Amino acid sequence: MRKPTDIKPPFTEETAKDKVKTAQNAWNTRNPELVAQAYTIDSRWRNRVEFFQGREAIIAFLKRKWAKELDYRLMKELWCFNGNRISVRFEYEWRDVDNPNQWMRTHGNEHWEFNDDGLMLIRDMSANDYLINESERRYR
Repeated sequence: MRKPTDIKPPFTEETAKDKVKTAQNAWNTRNPELVAQAYTIDSRWRNRVEFFQGREAIIAFLKRKWAKELDYRLMKELWCFNGNRISVRFEYEWRDVDNPNQWMRTHGNEHWEFNDDGLMLIRDMSANDYLINESERRYR
């Protein structure tokens, strides 16, 4: 797996796509410590209605997230890029720990800003969830 610092701005279409796929692959490991290495020590996040800062907060958030979202599987797609910024659309599927027989799909967008070393300074995420049947799953 490529390291977060292997792909640095300014981005080309090819390197932006690589950055997105590298992020997708890391998130699909569901390993908070690994994922957090892609962000600056003081990275600022907005995830839906939560606002927080720093790798330790990122790790705590991801541990909470993946304890709740069972069998999480993510797809990210490049939307646009410019200089040190990338926007993506994403979908992921999961089962809620409180209702494990019900599958969910989450659609959303993220806007990312990177430092010169290729680490993410800012992650701004918006998303919506909806119920799906197991037979409607796209990502396995």
